Amino acid sequence: MLSQFFKALTTCFKIEDLRKKILFTLFMVAVYRIGCFLPTPGINGAELAKFFEKVAQSTGGGNVFSIMNMFSGRSLEKLTIFSLGVMPYISSSIIMQLLTAVIPTLEKLSKEGQAGYQQINQYTRYGTVGLAAIQSFFIALWLESSQATFFQGLHIVNNPGWTFRITTMITLTAGTLLIMWLGERIQDQGIGNGMSIIITAGILSSGPAAIEQTFLLLSPKTASAAQLQPLTVLMLLFFFVSVVLLTTLVTQAQRRIPVQHARRAMGGKVAGMQNSFIPLKVDTSGIIAIIFAQSILLFPATISSFIPSQGFHSFTSYLMRGQFAYYFLYAGLIVFFCYFYTALVFNPVDVAENMKKHGGFVPGLRPGKDTADYLDYVLTRITLAGATFICFIAILPDAIMANMKVPYLVASFFGGTGILITVGVMLDTMKQVESHLQMHNYEGFMQSGHLRGRR
Repeated sequence: MLSQFFKALTTCFKIEDLRKKILFTLFMVAVYRIGCFLPTPGINGAELAKFFEKVAQSTGGGNVFSIMNMFSGRSLEKLTIFSLGVMPYISSSIIMQLLTAVIPTLEKLSKEGQAGYQQINQYTRYGTVGLAAIQSFFIALWLESSQATFFQGLHIVNNPGWTFRITTMITLTAGTLLIMWLGERIQDQGIGNGMSIIITAGILSSGPAAIEQTFLLLSPKTASAAQLQPLTVLMLLFFFVSVVLLTTLVTQAQRRIPVQHARRAMGGKVAGMQNSFIPLKVDTSGIIAIIFAQSILLFPATISSFIPSQGFHSFTSYLMRGQFAYYFLYAGLIVFFCYFYTALVFNPVDVAENMKKHGGFVPGLRPGKDTADYLDYVLTRITLAGATFICFIAILPDAIMANMKVPYLVASFFGGTGILITVGVMLDTMKQVESHLQMHNYEGFMQSGHLRGRR
């Protein structure tokens, strides 16, 4: 199996168009990673590093800054030009998805094919600019509050004032737009989903730091100061392998609905009964649901960090990691977005009508309404299974932190949202690569069967 995988990987660079797509994607990712090290003007990097170190020590790393830092490719802790990451674009996409479902004009526009998609995508870009400008302005105000107890006297900004605020707004907004452009270029000229690959590159950048911290905790200067025991590391590795395997299985899982087509007269001949199936995925939403849920859940905590209001801080404290309300709301949002996204991409009524028009039917069911009801019945139940699995993966790092006493950086690496996103994106990308290989009459990554991506 490994020999087949490496054989297919070698073949990828023999096909000219596929080689160009892969190299272009890698180049765009390299540009993104370079931008993650370019600092925002006017920031005292040493003082900012001290602040994040203090926050990590006091909370174990499981805080809003750690999560935002993970999605930004560790840019937030250095406040680079890519500090906002893809969050403004994701938030704008959420807003547009919701508005498309409730505003008839946008719903009609979404059904106009490529032209409608491009128009909605343009609205999403405008929303990204607005959200990035607002977030960057509040970040500038937040960083200027050096005298507040929140920063414990650390002076993050060298020269506070409107010059710094406007510069920060322009820099961070431009950085977000550049990330959006890189993702779109990967989508058009590279391989894989552009924004998903950008997110994955940011998550994987935390891997070396997590491994280094694991070794430091496992092998301290004095044996008595050890914070991680070898057995704990073995359990973490077991969780890592289990999460990867389970994520792969759930991502590939399908419920196949058998479909038969009636006999039809074609050119004076009667075509026989044809059998096919409708593949209903257990995890239709993929990484969308968990990213959308985290984006909404991080919003109050992010605003609370920027607004010096004791009452608002008290309210948002109930939505912080470790609180029951946080996990309850997190799981609820994941389930909601799993069903919401599934309803957007798969309409049982439309599928049933198309089957009826082409003479297809599910054995034992009447075409039309009965078929639509059955598809909705099956999809509702398998989506619940997929949503439950995603909830489990999302909360797993907190369970590891609480029971094994390990930092969030290590816990999130061995199991959690990062693993779910990385595995899903890699499967999607490998699926597209495999399609190119088979189109040129080459074998894919597997000797038997085919990879199935999320989409």
